[in-house]
Amino acid sequence: MINFTFLSENKTENSRIKAEFGLSIYIETDCMKILFDAGASDIFYDNAERLGIDLKDVDACVISHGHYDHSNGVPKFCEVNSKSGIYMHENAFGKTYGAVNGKINSNPCGLEWTDVEMDMISKRLHFTGGPLWLDEDIVISGTIPDFGNHDSTEEFFRVKDDGTLEKDDMSHEQFLAIRNGEEGVYVFSACSHKGIGSVLEYAFELFPNDSIVAVIAGMHLFKADLDEIHYVADKIKSYNPRLIFPVHCTGMEAIFEFKKEFGEKCIIAAAGDSFRF
Repeated sequence: MINFTFLSENKTENSRIKAEFGLSIYIETDCMKILFDAGASDIFYDNAERLGIDLKDVDACVISHGHYDHSNGVPKFCEVNSKSGIYMHENAFGKTYGAVNGKINSNPCGLEWTDVEMDMISKRLHFTGGPLWLDEDIVISGTIPDFGNHDSTEEFFRVKDDGTLEKDDMSHEQFLAIRNGEEGVYVFSACSHKGIGSVLEYAFELFPNDSIVAVIAGMHLFKADLDEIHYVADKIKSYNPRLIFPVHCTGMEAIFEFKKEFGEKCIIAAAGDSFRF
């Protein structure tokens, strides 16, 4: 059994639920309750309250990478949940800027925790580098290898100790993969900065004897042209998933194109939506 609910997402169709540029997914399996990302604010918590989801029961909080729209809710999560570890990549810290078409953004996009919040969170942190198995059926990927499947439409830069910038290789990005019995594997990828092709290739390596059933992912295609969108769609098709949930930074144009390409296999999900398999 696997259930998941979008607590934070860019859009919503539920008047009781708030939306934001962020992502947070509450996941239940037969053995664990997991929070995958915590959005850009406390909205994930407000929506959970409205949906009757008790975050005090979460067993593990997995943060996909060190950007604010996936991590700003972590301090609130630590306030309401006293038992869960926070699983982040060891390279997720530092000041980071995005850049589009060679122009670096004026505002940083990395973690925005205060010193007080960092002190509270640090006591709960579990650092990943390589794959970390929470259970024989649940793995946090750690660093995603670069399989050369996709060039990101946005570059990121990190501030070095001397104040200069260096390109962020996004080694701190990770995904969550869950095997749902004999059905196969559900892949949760927040932004897929390394490319969804690399994500799926690595998921297949981690579960070599299982098929990929569903791809629940932001794909950072909101700046992509149609050729790149269709290239990514074809890459996903090569893994023959039964379902695809393009969310968050995928962008509406890409989501509409995926709907054309995948038909009923493509689910346009929004904050407040729940799914059970």
